[in-house]
Amino acid sequence: MNLSRQLQRPENLLLAMAFIMPLVFSVWMVLLNNFVIEKAAFTGTEIGILQSLREIPGFLAFTAIYLLLFIKEQKLALISLAITSIGVALTGFFPSILGLYLTTILMSVGFHYFETVNQSLTLQWIDKDKTAHFLGRVLSVKSVASLLAFSSIWLVMEKLSWSYQQTYLLFGVLALIFTIGLILLFPLFPPKAEQHKKLILRKRYWLFYALTFFSGARRQIFVVFAGFLMVEKFGYSVADISALFAINYVFNWLFAAKIGKFIGKVGERNTLKFEYIGLVILFISYGLVENAHFAAALYIIDHLLFALAIAIKTYFQKIALPEDIAASAGVSFSINHIAAVVIPALLGMVWIINSGWVFFVGAGFAFCSLLLSLLIPLAPQLGIELRSQEKALLSTAT
Repeated sequence: MNLSRQLQRPENLLLAMAFIMPLVFSVWMVLLNNFVIEKAAFTGTEIGILQSLREIPGFLAFTAIYLLLFIKEQKLALISLAITSIGVALTGFFPSILGLYLTTILMSVGFHYFETVNQSLTLQWIDKDKTAHFLGRVLSVKSVASLLAFSSIWLVMEKLSWSYQQTYLLFGVLALIFTIGLILLFPLFPPKAEQHKKLILRKRYWLFYALTFFSGARRQIFVVFAGFLMVEKFGYSVADISALFAINYVFNWLFAAKIGKFIGKVGERNTLKFEYIGLVILFISYGLVENAHFAAALYIIDHLLFALAIAIKTYFQKIALPEDIAASAGVSFSINHIAAVVIPALLGMVWIINSGWVFFVGAGFAFCSLLLSLLIPLAPQLGIELRSQEKALLSTAT
């Protein structure tokens, strides 16, 4: 009984959900570029439209706050995880442009509602001084799940010659079964602070909103076009892409928790400055790369740098009112996806003209983020959201 109670803790539920989501979503992602090119004859235009459609539910993530009028956050997270699993399970049955668009939207509704509510629960349930390290642990767990998914893809598709349809179905059904298990195993945990059930946009959070916006824009270029570059320009196979993803997640598995501790030591300001300088260099390099191995190295470094984005979440947790977290999580996800809805489709057309230009746009977004990071205080807290406020407080004290 005591062991059962020890296991039935909020942080263990968060870690379990963090395992299931990448187990199923990684399969969708790693197979996507090869699947759409081989089975539906996608070009840069169609993949751009598909990714824009995928991000529409992310843009509408703020509507999650209205669902919380009728359902608890924990239940919504688990239902959303189940919807994602069903969407992935169905993907292989509809290898056409319209079919892929529809299954993508279904999967994406579950994915984005889950990520919105999961972020909110994490910032509510985990203490501020432990959040960066815990989010690092979450990345490690996600990496283990992704590694399991990638190795399984290699086994069933390369060695057992399974079809895309069989592979998508297997992982979708497995994730659904695991999710049902979590629903039955864990009790409903009470919130630490009663959350607002309305949209909240506060002027004092503007820097967090701006960082989130540019992070979403930049992330889309990486997610949509970096992998597509590998397949279209350098001819990477499913096995090659799986190996590349596996290397990424081995690094995350080994270093993600340490990255969390690093953020806790050096602070959000210095962490994000380092990330954005690195991303400016990386995106320019993407635009110029002509060597398949060098492109793979850039992809791995890129993935590692994105782990530092944990600092945006910990910055917000430190400056936010506890009761604002759920409502702000939905708003921040919508802000994150404003550019994401438009950018893939627009840059998909740019891609046809010159793929390098797409990544130069990404470098511009990273540079904007770098400028914004300079405004973050060295020690953000409630009432001290900006570096200027911190300087004013210090000058008053002296």
